[in-house]
Amino acid sequence: MAAAAKLQGAPAIQKVKAANEVVAFAVIGTGGRGTYLIRHFNGLDGGRCVAVCDIDENAVKQAQQTSKDKPEAYRDYREVLARKDVDAVVIAVPLYMHFPITRDALLAGKHVFCEKSLVFKPEEVHALRALKEQYPKQVLQTGLQRRWSRFYRTAKQMIDKGMIGEVTHVTAQWHRNPGWRMRQYPDRQRERNWRLFREFSGGLTAELASHQIDVATWMFGHEPEFVVGVGGLDFMRDGRDVYDHIQLIFTYPRGRRLMYSSISTNNHLALFHGERTEFGEMIMGTDGTIHITVGTDNEPALGMWFYEPRPKEVKSAEELAKEKEKPAIAGATLAATGKGRRGWPILFDEALITGRESFLARELKYAKMWLYQKGVVVPEERNPVDTMLEDFFECVRTGKRPPADIEVGLADSTAVILANLAMDEGRRVYFNEIETMGRGEQPAKKA
Repeated sequence: MAAAAKLQGAPAIQKVKAANEVVAFAVIGTGGRGTYLIRHFNGLDGGRCVAVCDIDENAVKQAQQTSKDKPEAYRDYREVLARKDVDAVVIAVPLYMHFPITRDALLAGKHVFCEKSLVFKPEEVHALRALKEQYPKQVLQTGLQRRWSRFYRTAKQMIDKGMIGEVTHVTAQWHRNPGWRMRQYPDRQRERNWRLFREFSGGLTAELASHQIDVATWMFGHEPEFVVGVGGLDFMRDGRDVYDHIQLIFTYPRGRRLMYSSISTNNHLALFHGERTEFGEMIMGTDGTIHITVGTDNEPALGMWFYEPRPKEVKSAEELAKEKEKPAIAGATLAATGKGRRGWPILFDEALITGRESFLARELKYAKMWLYQKGVVVPEERNPVDTMLEDFFECVRTGKRPPADIEVGLADSTAVILANLAMDEGRRVYFNEIETMGRGEQPAKKA
């Protein structure tokens, strides 16, 4: 109660710090993801972890030991928010608690980094947007790290420049084998296995697909119009109630589509010659295709593009029959499929040949491009998790708008909510339905 009273008296807006100041932050939720973020914070400048918080005593002790800053440990997040010296909070709790803690943090005058999905329920979409409008100077950043990847940003630039023509389709997958497992704990079984229960989790759509739905929306430059999908609980019979495999189709303006798959029985990825598993995206345009996947702590990001070969002249079966004096199937059209094309690596600006280089610099670029194409080396970037967290500090200090701000986060959460609804109800769900969902009104009709 004392912590709650302090929270109510907190300043409405946390003062934006000067550009050269260190951001004092707290991590709320120190399970697997929260501790992972702490390890990354340990290698970054610009911030100091002053507090860690989790309802699990072992988790918060582990986080306290992991952080180089040796922060104070808490079990109640409201006590963290009541601290005047905390500028920002990092929220890595289970999905069902994202909105309550984000709401309280904004009311306490803190800047917020919240992992995806930003919110869990339709009413939270509307409530968080309204709340953020009251506190426009506070940073609210969503943990969609692909937005900070140089590979994905370069792919977006290629699309905007028309290098792969009109982008009409994106296919994406996140396949695992065996996927999430039901673990045994001495207490709070359902809560500790929160990803497996609808009470706490948005399932595969929220935990995995959300990243890749955001990629498609970013590359298309528009939000979806409607979604259909099929989900099933067919292979992981361990008491969970979320789907263990999902297939979704999102339709965007002008008929463009994202085709998405997540399964729990096989982790093969049919990109990059099978050199990587689990997740990746294929962005398909009328003049080319991009294969792309984000890096991890142990694996580099990969990006390849393929130009679209122009088809040869197509002849009907009757024409071919006359030429070769062979019988043919009436009305059929025959044509060679053509040879495939070797992919080229996605190159950052500094690797491109501009014609302004010295002879030696140009030759070095040609040599590097040859090595890239042969797969001997690949372009490298820092883990975008590091870049994302550094940018959060920068946004807190300067008031800069993050690439994955509240609108990006809410659009992504809306897609998750409506995709799950489409699978549950077995129907086409339109995105304008979110406008009345969670408001106690009748559902909106399709446009």
